[in-house]
Amino acid sequence: MAETKPRDLAVLLLTLTVVTGVVDAVSFLGLGRVFVANMTGNVVFLGFAAAGETTLSVVASLTAVAAFLLGALAGGRLARVEEDHGVLRKATAAQALLVAVAVVLSATLGSGTRLGSELLIVVLGVAMGLQNAAVRRIGAPDLTTTVLTMTLTGFAADSKAAGGEGSHPLRKVVAVAAMLVGAFAGGMLQLHVAMWSALTLALVLVLGVLAVLQWNRPRDRSGPAADGE
Repeated sequence: MAETKPRDLAVLLLTLTVVTGVVDAVSFLGLGRVFVANMTGNVVFLGFAAAGETTLSVVASLTAVAAFLLGALAGGRLARVEEDHGVLRKATAAQALLVAVAVVLSATLGSGTRLGSELLIVVLGVAMGLQNAAVRRIGAPDLTTTVLTMTLTGFAADSKAAGGEGSHPLRKVVAVAAMLVGAFAGGMLQLHVAMWSALTLALVLVLGVLAVLQWNRPRDRSGPAADGE
């Protein structure tokens, strides 16, 4: 990975964190209390449903988990044949296509039918699985783009108050804020405008990340010369 790009990479991953907040707002508020990015939530929901909670859908949660795993599987295979930025670039391109499909589905079939909801869960789940697999390959600390539990744990456990070095506290705070902003924006659009508008916002953000990755592509391939800059 080129040494000149860590700050750029952090901005891209934070943007994808905003995307996560947006799509999970759409899925939870518009697709029947299910997450397409936060798989921990779905596993917990399955436990609640098994205990007798009737407002949660076992089918929706299982569909989301299966779709996410499919996307992560595809991202994992891609990671075996591409370098770090290549994985992220190609996974983001596929993610953009899938989110675009979700925009079309939400504007046509919508979530009013079971078929429409399940299709949206599948498409968005695959997209987020791809994103997570690509980001996992990069391994940027505290910028998983999906799971904030370890980020918050690190913020407290690694802080100077806990006797730690307090490394990158601002980045941890910004990561949490990015998810919050995404959830707020997605929730506002989902609740007060339309699902397709929230998904369009997610698409614009993903396309922005893809554009930056494409723009930096020649430098990714510059080899040893880049490392010596």
